[in-house]
Amino acid sequence: MSGAADDHFELYDLRVEVVAPPGARLYCGAAVGDFFELHGEMLHLPPGQGLSIYSLASVLPLLAAKQRPTHPNDWMTSDAEIACPDPNCPSRLRITRLGLRRFSHAATTAVPLPKAE
Repeated sequence: MSGAADDHFELYDLRVEVVAPPGARLYCGAAVGDFFELHGEMLHLPPGQGLSIYSLASVLPLLAAKQRPTHPNDWMTSDAEIACPDPNCPSRLRITRLGLRRFSHAATTAVPLPKAE
């Protein structure tokens, strides 16, 4: 499809990985290298891994913005590490953009696109 009939858009798949200085003691229940991936709106954790709801809460508000293309000078493009919400925990959650995934507007919402004028 092309033009007005094309209702597709693209979002980045994301990987969010626990990182920390070598030998650091983590208090969030995660281990360095633990991760989850975000494909569209679906969060995927590998089997046997968990993630603290507090750590998830610290990164969740940024994920929708990180999924979308941003200007090269925007801090959302360059900044990728979110601190653990526990001030005594040295871990960070590193957000990495993976490949782009294509979605259809009609498959993601019941609200129709506005008619072209």
